[in-house]
Amino acid sequence: MLSREENDIVTRVGPGTPMGTTIRRYWVPALLSHELAEPDGPPVRVRLLGENLVAFRDTKGRIGLLDELCPHRRVSLYFGRNEECGLRCIYHGWKFDTFGACIDMMNEPAENDFKHKVRTTAYPTCEIGGLIWAYLGPAERMPVPPRFAWTQVPPSHRNVTKVIEECNWLQALEGGIDTSHAPILHRLLSETSTRGGFKPSSPFVRGKAPKLEVDITDYGFQYAGIRPLGETEIHVRTYQYILPFHQIRPARSEHGFPTDAGHIWVPIDDENTMVYNWVYSKTDAPLSDEDRLETGLGNGPAHVDQTTFRSKANRANDYLIDRSVQRTETFSGIDGINAQDRALQESMGRIVDRSREHLGPADKAIIQARRLLREATRIVAAGGEPAGVGPTYYALKAEEAVLPQDADWRQRMTPELTNDRILRTA
Repeated sequence: MLSREENDIVTRVGPGTPMGTTIRRYWVPALLSHELAEPDGPPVRVRLLGENLVAFRDTKGRIGLLDELCPHRRVSLYFGRNEECGLRCIYHGWKFDTFGACIDMMNEPAENDFKHKVRTTAYPTCEIGGLIWAYLGPAERMPVPPRFAWTQVPPSHRNVTKVIEECNWLQALEGGIDTSHAPILHRLLSETSTRGGFKPSSPFVRGKAPKLEVDITDYGFQYAGIRPLGETEIHVRTYQYILPFHQIRPARSEHGFPTDAGHIWVPIDDENTMVYNWVYSKTDAPLSDEDRLETGLGNGPAHVDQTTFRSKANRANDYLIDRSVQRTETFSGIDGINAQDRALQESMGRIVDRSREHLGPADKAIIQARRLLREATRIVAAGGEPAGVGPTYYALKAEEAVLPQDADWRQRMTPELTNDRILRTA
């Protein structure tokens, strides 16, 4: 458990908070590329780490991410005109480029020209992997671009979506790096079920409760859930956690070929999270239309409003839980693996009180993540570089396999993570 003071440190993300200052040292997803589809198109509101911003793609295709409020009279630039390489406030006609510089003042006579003295807050952006990323930290500390392996494949081989989760970012992240709940919450009761989840015959479900091993690295950690399967075999599922809010996990496409998938849990503010969901093919085969629908996960158009990015199953309707389905077909009665996650994580409240928890060995990954996050805040406060800002995470993958009981799973499944990259094993 954490004290209430420790809990505040790792959950609060506004400007000037320890965790907010730390997260601002990383590239942060701000929106999907298709939300700013065309140059000079409508601007989009973005709320990120407790800051209200507005994004636009200018005439030349460059992306601006500005303070939402005009520095003149503090009206919203969301209503502005995106025209001729700038966003123009419709109140008095002040116009700002993607760098935040004022480049025109319609309400001032030419002899009063002082636009060169006016700037608004503007954050650097980059567009990689179907996402627009923002950097909200000090310019001299900007890290390398976030070129994860999934961002480097063609669009035909990847899919990225997002959905709002109505709780603090850390309890959402902790759910994602908690492997012991997966074959329980996401269990199917019937082999014939077509709903999302793990069937009774899957090794994930047949295996006994997992032993967790966590390898601390320079980017976060690799962790594995190791489940005994009878007397001679084990089921091993590896994951990667990259600070501050990335997960990589093994998956399979609707047609059975291997993929990697994961989430990015981006704080909108202290009490709301934008969860980015991604998947990519690790083979030459592209993703199918079925993969992109994410029906079994509960993230696609059937489950999430693609304009507001809010889940159709939510607090107000008890996540559409079906008690009949819960009795006969799925362990939870809630449709969609990630919808189940959102339901239980939101049920903890907007910010869970971790001083009242009772953790066990199965929570090892969660305990280590909290330690690494607190350590990152101390390093940043001391003027250092937190873990996970370098390019060493670029090629990371996750794996799942059934192995002989005496197999060296690290050598068999993640040989690229050599001993010199593992700082310690928890």
